[in-house]
This record gives sequence, structure tokens and C-alpha cells, in this order.
Amino acid sequence: MNALAATNRNFRHAARILGLDSKLEKSLLIPFREIKVECTIPKDDGTLVSYVGFRVQHDNSRGPMKGGIRYHPEVDPDEVNALAQLMTWKTAVADIPYGGAKGGIGCTPKDLSKSEWERLTRVFTQKIHDLIGVNMDVPAPDMGTNAQTMAWILDEYSKFHGYSPAIVTGKPIDLGGSLGREAATGRGVVYATEALLAEHGKSIKDLTFVIQGFGNVGSWAARLIHERGGKVVAVSDITGAVKNPNGIDIQSLLNHKEATGSLNNFDGGDAMDPNELLIEDCDVLIPCALGGVLNRENAGKVRAKFIIEAANHPTDPEADEILSKKGVIVLPDIYANSGGVTVSYFEWVQNIQGFMWDEEKVNKELHRYMTRAFGNIKNMCQTHNCSLRMGAFTLGVNRVARATVLRGWEA
Repeated sequence: MNALAATNRNFRHAARILGLDSKLEKSLLIPFREIKVECTIPKDDGTLVSYVGFRVQHDNSRGPMKGGIRYHPEVDPDEVNALAQLMTWKTAVADIPYGGAKGGIGCTPKDLSKSEWERLTRVFTQKIHDLIGVNMDVPAPDMGTNAQTMAWILDEYSKFHGYSPAIVTGKPIDLGGSLGREAATGRGVVYATEALLAEHGKSIKDLTFVIQGFGNVGSWAARLIHERGGKVVAVSDITGAVKNPNGIDIQSLLNHKEATGSLNNFDGGDAMDPNELLIEDCDVLIPCALGGVLNRENAGKVRAKFIIEAANHPTDPEADEILSKKGVIVLPDIYANSGGVTVSYFEWVQNIQGFMWDEEKVNKELHRYMTRAFGNIKNMCQTHNCSLRMGAFTLGVNRVARATVLRGWEA
């Protein structure tokens, strides 16, 4: 099941639990606006090349739309639609005053020189600048983009609208980015994990962890778990996988990857088949990479007791049912990985106020938001006698539905 079908299915289930009016349900599902633009740039050799850029703005009932821009060859309208909708529910679960959006360009970043990457970003910004805005739609980095990409968007947008640091989040610190933003998603994953484990009388220092994905989110989650005394027994990324039943020294692994660009040949653990990582024996499994990695083929073999969804949509609905029957507790993505967008909100607030926070304040506020959101999800689970996923979805959908009705929606 693709990401859009799975997201729609979860939304409809939540709408039924909440007893939403069918017309309101349909209205909440349809995106506010879908944008598709052609981006032609000169390559360094003088030839012209064209790419297609997308921006789906799903909902703005609770505030400006918010979501990343990804550069990836498989960017397509269905994926962008699903991720935009997930952002709507995610920002509502986090209780930050945003709606949801997502964007992307179908390209292969590694095939672009830095100057081509900059030209593509600036052309895309020129095509959509009048459809984004500090109080309308605030982009952020995603797969294949980074702080530098946001700096180019900020600069290009400001040519049309005047200096506007709050137009994007995830910027370089020197251009108004927030301290703590780089680690925010991984740190939020750890705060969410602590909240869930405390509910079951457990703590990170007593458990074993397996982490799929060792990019920004996975590496920060691994580092923070290691610092708290948790034992990370296996890690993988696109270069390979490594395991050590006695626990991997995460700082040594980070140093090795920085030096070699790979997890291979790390002397602090044994190489393993990356395809076996998801079914490795552990207490807590944290998928931090691609969507759909847990499916009906492998869900029955999962040996973890808890799954923390740091990636977007890593668990198919069929896998959800299998895991539920096995008694595996899944903490859903629209809560577990919301630390990034929460600190993006803090960055936006700092830019608007023109007053920057220190990192201690950022992390303290993030902890408060993540802990509060978990409590709200648990209340919905108790009210509706449902799973954590449906607790999160009903919480998010209910908040968006209430805001929509309060703003004057009529059946």
C-alpha cells in the first residue's frame, strides 16, 4: 500500500472514531492547493535541463502551512500529497499553530554540481514565491536538501518580498537558524521514547536498541540513547550495517563514518546483512530511513517489543495489524518524529520576534512539548479505546476539524 493510500486509510479510521460529518471529512482530506511547476536551468556545460517541482499545501485552518522540500528522483504527486497531509496531523498533535504542506523536485542531487543545485533552487523559488510566505506557507529542509538550500530560498524570496528570515526554517545559524535545530528530530525521538517507556515502567538505560538509518535523525537518536546508557546493538544505512551484542560505541562509529563515508569495516562491531536489521533481537526498534520498510512480509519476524517511528510512514497498515497481534507497541510517526517541526516552530517564533534563544531553552521547550503531546495522545487512547496510532490521529484530526468548524465551515 503506497503512502497516500495508507495515510488516507488512517485518516478515515480516525474520522469514523470521532464521528465526523461526511462532508467535513471529505473537506479535510482534499488539499487546499496543489502546485506543479517546470524548472529549467542551464547546466555547467551550457546545456539546458528541465525538472518538475511540486508543492502541496494541505490545510491552513490552524495556521500557516508547514513542511519540507525534498530533492529526490522518486518525488511524485502521491508521495508529496501523503506527506503534506501527515504534516497537517503532525503539527496538530504537537499543538503548534501550523497546517501541513510538502514539496519537492524530481531530481538526483548527487548528479548536480553546487552551482546547478543553487540555480535549480532559485528557479523553483521564483516559480512559487507568491504562493509561500511567513504567514502562508513556511518550507524547511527534507531528504536531499539542507540548511544551504534554505539559505538560497531565503535569499531569492527576499528579493521579491524584502528580508524575510521567517520564510524558511532549518536555516544556517548565521542567517537566523535556531540553535538545537540540527539535533531536534533525533532529540524529539528520544524524548518520545522516554515518555513511552516510562508509561511501561522502563527506561532507556536498561534496554537494547536497533536503529535503521544513520543520517541526521538516526545518528542523533543513537548518540543521545548511548549518552543515556542505552545499548545500541545494531545500526544500518545505505552503505551497510554493523552489530555488536555488547553495544556499539556510537561516537567511534560516527568518527568512522565521517572518516570513511561508510559503516563498512568498522572495527567496533561485525558486519551484518542490512535486510536482517529490522528483525534483529532488541527491545526497541527505531526505523529512521524510508517509508514502508515494515510490511506483511517481515512484520511477523520482528523481535522488538517497541517500535519508534522516526521515519515517515515506515509501517504499512498490514504490518500494523500483524505487530498489534504480536503485542508490539508502535509509537506513530506523526508524534515520534515531530521534534523537527516543533523546533522549526521555535525558529519561526525567534525570527518573527527578532530574539534568539539559547540551546538550553530550545531543548527544554522541546521536552515540554513532546511530553505534553504524549499525555494528550494517551488521553485519546483511553477515551476511544484505541491504539497509539489512532490516539495520535484522532488527536490531530479532531484539532483540525474543530479549527475548521470554528472558522466558519458549513455543511
